[in-house]
Amino acid sequence: MVVSADPVYPVIWQDPHLLMINQARLPREYSYLEVSRCEDVIEAIRTSMVRGEAAGIAAAYGLYLGMRGCAESDREAFLLKLEAIAQTLKTACPSVLDISWAVEEMLTTARAASGSTDHLNRVLLDTAKAIHAENLQACQAIGRYGLQALPSEPAQLRLLTHANAGALSSGGYGTALGIVRATHTAGRLAKLYITETRPRFQGGRLSAWECLQEEIAVTIIVDSAAAACMQKGMIDAVIVGADLIARNGDTANRIGTYSLAVLANAHQIPFYVAAPSFVVDFNLASGEQIPLENRPPSDIYQVEDTLVCPPNAAVLNPALDVTPAHLITAIVTDKGSFVPSDLYQLLEH
Repeated sequence: MVVSADPVYPVIWQDPHLLMINQARLPREYSYLEVSRCEDVIEAIRTSMVRGEAAGIAAAYGLYLGMRGCAESDREAFLLKLEAIAQTLKTACPSVLDISWAVEEMLTTARAASGSTDHLNRVLLDTAKAIHAENLQACQAIGRYGLQALPSEPAQLRLLTHANAGALSSGGYGTALGIVRATHTAGRLAKLYITETRPRFQGGRLSAWECLQEEIAVTIIVDSAAAACMQKGMIDAVIVGADLIARNGDTANRIGTYSLAVLANAHQIPFYVAAPSFVVDFNLASGEQIPLENRPPSDIYQVEDTLVCPPNAAVLNPALDVTPAHLITAIVTDKGSFVPSDLYQLLEH
């Protein structure tokens, strides 16, 4: 495994190609995919080679790549093709809301632009680059606000995170791991515990890898060890990401997040959610309205080519769970840190 002190960037635009870290091969292989077709971006999203906010950024570039060779000079015909490709990108992984958000940003900008279809293509590329840059800036802001929100004592903090809400799932830097990075840079990180995050091991496989790339020491624990670590006084705060947040603060995130919130509450440990502000959906009154999906049974009974459970056993494999707002100390966004009941203040920014 290659280790360096360089920041991790999962998506890089290197004209005329899009480079993406092949996350499906981490940590055993650190390699970039060179992509020049929208179809390849769609396949990368479907196979989890790129994830989360990074998938949204990749989708934005993918929309441009899909239109780059379009010889259509009629504006309306160009926009119709654009919308068809956009719909295909949205369905590549419907549960990743970052994709829909990024694609809609691209569509809105293209519809509002005037000029030739060649100009519209340039607008698409510029918009994809802007989405990419703004995401990185948002993650860095989350890191700053999160550092301010963490307890002032002890001076050296022992943090626990779950799944991968880091550079690999964003434009760089990350949300939950963005706060970890800010804490590390400020000299306040004593230790970082990372749950392995079964069944896809996003914590042990991805979060641990990217932290080690930047020489942030980590300790990986099995998911079921979190309670014992808290009981022994080994954790000062828990920081997680979010896939979707309802307006009351109920938060959907990787399965196992709710368990950690319950445990943190039982041990009087602060529990923070870190996410870009667009993840808050004010049309959803509560977590009961958040759609949840189940993943394939093979995730549970098989690890790569090795059977670890009987394949004929019944399997329940939810991808996400919902953490009630009352278990959350603060929701840290790129616009500030809020207690869940104050999320409405985001509408004022």
